[in-house]
Amino acid sequence: MTSASTPATRAPAGPTRSERAVRRRRAVFLYVALGGIAIFFLFPLVFMFVSSFKPDSQILRDVSSVAAFLPVGDISLENYSGVFERVPVVRFLLNSVFVTVAIVGLGLIVNSMAGFALSRMRWRGRNLVFSVVIATLIVPFETIAVPMVFWVSKLPTLVMEGGVLKYDFGWLNSYHVQIIPFIANAFSIFLFAQYFSTIPKSLDEAARIDGAGWFTIYRRIVAPLAGPAFATVAILTFLPAWNQYLWPLMVVQQEELRPVMVGMQYFFQLNTAWGEVMAYTSLITLPVLIVFLSFQRAFVSSVAASGVKG
Repeated sequence: MTSASTPATRAPAGPTRSERAVRRRRAVFLYVALGGIAIFFLFPLVFMFVSSFKPDSQILRDVSSVAAFLPVGDISLENYSGVFERVPVVRFLLNSVFVTVAIVGLGLIVNSMAGFALSRMRWRGRNLVFSVVIATLIVPFETIAVPMVFWVSKLPTLVMEGGVLKYDFGWLNSYHVQIIPFIANAFSIFLFAQYFSTIPKSLDEAARIDGAGWFTIYRRIVAPLAGPAFATVAILTFLPAWNQYLWPLMVVQQEELRPVMVGMQYFFQLNTAWGEVMAYTSLITLPVLIVFLSFQRAFVSSVAASGVKG
């Protein structure tokens, strides 16, 4: 008795040579296109950095040619020395670093805890509060800047006079007036809430059974799993905090308290020193590039994975 022969199971055929060639051409085209876009967006940075070593006359002469992007001609460090002579750039940098680090650090704590409460905890009015937080995103800062100046000028504060701590009113000309109004951020709360909602809530239930409170769940379970979200919020908070101009210009009149962006107005007097402007902007752009390059992997993974997942 002969048994019916069954056909041998064949492995699925791989892509043909023509299909592989098409894939390679598509990959090459994609990389060339992305490289061209990257180079296009790098042009302003290259022009700024190269021009920071040229005198004003050469910058204006080279601006209509390819030489504007090449370190050719009379190259020197005179613009950088002029920056340090005209502006207390070190003081401005230290002020911006302090204010920015304080806003980012405190903002990560406050906004992540708010996002945790809105996404993981159940309490009456939660959806209404979340809707109000999101609604504040449509309000431009310029529309509330003047009322904010009025209110911060009336807030109580403690000042040191003659070694004695005194009670006074008004936050103007201080570091905290540049920090406290920007700690809570609606967009950061939204990002944290969206990311936290992707973490399985069964972890919370297991921790609650073991006797953990909500703060313990936030600190030991949810926050350690949300590293990409923290990196994303850190970058998105760092950029506007570092680039603050309008608010410090309105509330800070003392030079020793001003951030770097306010220092730009020192170069636009009767005669604009374009070489020194390029040198100053190169100095204040460097920290931004360092922060972004340090956190770009976490930033991309957060946005691609679940940073804005609904």
